[in-house]
Amino acid sequence: MPLLQIDDGGFTLDGESFRILSGGLHYFRVHPEQWQDRLRKARLMGLNTVETYVPWNLHQPRPDHFVMDGGLDLPRFLDLAAAEGLHVLLRPGPYICAEWEGGGIPSWLLADPGIRLRSRDPRFLAAVDDYFTRLLTPLRPYLASQGGPVLAVQVENEYGAYGDDTAYLEHIADSLRACGVDVPLFTCDQPVDLERGALPGVLATANFGSGAARGLAALREQQPKGPLMCTEFWIGWFDRWGAHHVVRDPEHAAGELDELLATGASVNFYMFHGGTNFGFTNGANDKHTYRPTVTSYDYDAPLDEAGDPTAKFTAFRDVIARYAPVPDGPVPPPGAKLAARTVRLTESAGLLAHAATLGTAVEARRPLAMEELEQDFGFVLYETTLPLKGPALLEVEHVRDRAQVFVDGLPVGVLERENHEHALALTAPRAGSTLTVLVENQGRVNYGQGIHDRKGLLGKVLLDGAELAGWTSRPLPLTDLDGLTFAPATTTPVGPAFHRGTFEVTDPADTFLHLDGFTKGNAWINGFALGRHWSRGPQRSLYVPAPVLRAGTNEIVVLELHAAHRAGTVELRATADLGPTEE
Repeated sequence: MPLLQIDDGGFTLDGESFRILSGGLHYFRVHPEQWQDRLRKARLMGLNTVETYVPWNLHQPRPDHFVMDGGLDLPRFLDLAAAEGLHVLLRPGPYICAEWEGGGIPSWLLADPGIRLRSRDPRFLAAVDDYFTRLLTPLRPYLASQGGPVLAVQVENEYGAYGDDTAYLEHIADSLRACGVDVPLFTCDQPVDLERGALPGVLATANFGSGAARGLAALREQQPKGPLMCTEFWIGWFDRWGAHHVVRDPEHAAGELDELLATGASVNFYMFHGGTNFGFTNGANDKHTYRPTVTSYDYDAPLDEAGDPTAKFTAFRDVIARYAPVPDGPVPPPGAKLAARTVRLTESAGLLAHAATLGTAVEARRPLAMEELEQDFGFVLYETTLPLKGPALLEVEHVRDRAQVFVDGLPVGVLERENHEHALALTAPRAGSTLTVLVENQGRVNYGQGIHDRKGLLGKVLLDGAELAGWTSRPLPLTDLDGLTFAPATTTPVGPAFHRGTFEVTDPADTFLHLDGFTKGNAWINGFALGRHWSRGPQRSLYVPAPVLRAGTNEIVVLELHAAHRAGTVELRATADLGPTEE
């Protein structure tokens, strides 16, 4: 692969003038058996480069454990990109935002209550240096200087929106260089944050979704010479629970792209293909009110969540063709979809009854945070004994993020961080009744100072003003459901329950799981965690990648946290339902 050079006039590649035409494609949001298809479609739209973040929290789930295989096999992703003739912009963090859980920063760092993330705190920098060593050492052959596809590597991510410590950015850049990164480095920031996020000697780039002339003028004011580049050209947006599905008119977005390319600038679409926040990996925002992101990361991108070209694909390809060669041929057709069917969920297993098989309880005077339990995602089940009989007021200092409260196994209420709820009235039928609190981590905050986002019941828990002591805290990551004992579903279980059914497939293909009548929870097919469902919307279906299915019998498990009036059936359909859009 040729080397990218930066000079006063712009980018050059092996001495020839070069414009980066890139699109965001996060390998960790796409099933690995579909990487090649998505990369091929990037090339067919006219892109010469793809961009990806790297999620530190998935690659290093524990300080002494590093993962880079299966769906995290970044070297394989880079090999496939190179095979398509695509260059790569690599954005390893340590912080990535990305509407991803905790902005990609691993939760185990939060076990230390005094740590300062994204700073020169020695504890944080030591962890970053270790992460870069583990990640980048095996990636050296993939740098363009070694004949690989990686043209450039980003330093941090939109740091100007968080802080202004140039020495911190210098440490990140020095750490990358110490790990053998000898290709160009770059930073990216929104125009108003460029001065705070810039690093002398490193290429600055800007992020915006419209007003290219204004954005690039701000970049030129900060950086009088060198290439102009928009590293995040926002062509869509993400959704949050309880809002509408965000879309952007294709022709309007294409017009903004035309304005940008007419300046001669380079671009990276955010996103070319969004993918999915499978499992529990979605992030959240908290600007005085906590707002978790939905499972789908469709992003109204040129490729939709299932990898099918949208109207933006054609509109953008037509614009790109005015400035660069575009491969001949028609727009790729939509992929095959499974025939629609209804699946009966014939068996159930209560969550509270199976808690002991799903996690081991830890005793302590107070409820333990999820990070203290060395747990990343999922739920924590807290239990203690109520000392009084009769009505009482339960008060929780901090609910992170959603607590379902039970007395002797019967539901008595819900406390939601999103609604700033801290107290509820309950009645204990006897002294010695069991208080059970099931707390869901709905996604760690991924932007701003709120990234210091610990989960569970935090602070004091009071009953009529007196602190409750003597708790068990049971982590329920739900990474393994094999311990569940299902029984025929003759009645709807009281409280949270898993519902299971099977269906037959001849030729596996993409499909969408629709959970009409369900309230809230998660879903798995053949053990693969599809993500969260919630009747609050806007998202009403979950994407099921074809490789998750198998010829023959397939198993579906749905966790329903509340009562579902149609818990007996779910539907597989050929189309998604991401919810209503704002008119």
